[in-house]
Amino acid sequence: MAAVISAAGLARTFQTKLGPVEAVRGIDLTVREGEILGFLGPNGAGKTTTLRMLTTLLKPTGGTAAVAGHDLTADPTGVRRACGYVAQSGGVDPQISVREELVTQGRLYRLTKAQAAERAEELACDLGLAELLDRRSGALSGGQRRRLDIAMALTHRPKVLFLDEPTTGLDPGSRADLWELVRGLRAEYGTTVFLTTHYLDEADALADRLVIVDRGAVAAEGTPSALRLRYGGSIDATLQDTFLAITGRGPAPADAAPVAL
Repeated sequence: MAAVISAAGLARTFQTKLGPVEAVRGIDLTVREGEILGFLGPNGAGKTTTLRMLTTLLKPTGGTAAVAGHDLTADPTGVRRACGYVAQSGGVDPQISVREELVTQGRLYRLTKAQAAERAEELACDLGLAELLDRRSGALSGGQRRRLDIAMALTHRPKVLFLDEPTTGLDPGSRADLWELVRGLRAEYGTTVFLTTHYLDEADALADRLVIVDRGAVAAEGTPSALRLRYGGSIDATLQDTFLAITGRGPAPADAAPVAL
């Protein structure tokens, strides 16, 4: 299966008053077409910085990367056309309606008024927002707002959807609904999903493969079951214990090494 995201030595150093800070220190990764990738790591590991580089919101200071065949630095416009991005904080205006949000997003992607209105209706039906189109965005529940965030990111039918901690603060029912939505996007449209999350049960339930980063570098990668076996010592190990072993926050088997699986 073809790679839709590839990175080699991707790095980002921030200059501060106290000197340079290496937020991302040379990440290599490949994400295949139609894959759901879980991108995990402790706070400060470089997850959001990596995601922001891959979506052209932040320029790398080293390395190379491409999304859907478009180079980050040589063709950032092509990258933006190929991907959708849902940030941690979301981006809806609480004062306007769901319909206005979706139509405005369509217009930003240069759809005609008629096309934007049609796409808004289509997205609302697909994401369970049809009965909420004329409701003010600020009156939506947390789960409904996240659905709207995702709908806006899907306006231009992107090949890749980047989700940065999409279920933070949601109740269990809303989280389960979003899990089903993500699975449905892949099943129906073949969307590649790049997911960051602190919920290990979420990563375990959704991701085909995990990349775990720590201190700005890849510490391990593989399927959840392979990582449990290698680093947790058993296929029945919890993903939490496995994660803690990989990131040095817990005991690891004596023969474990930070190699890809």
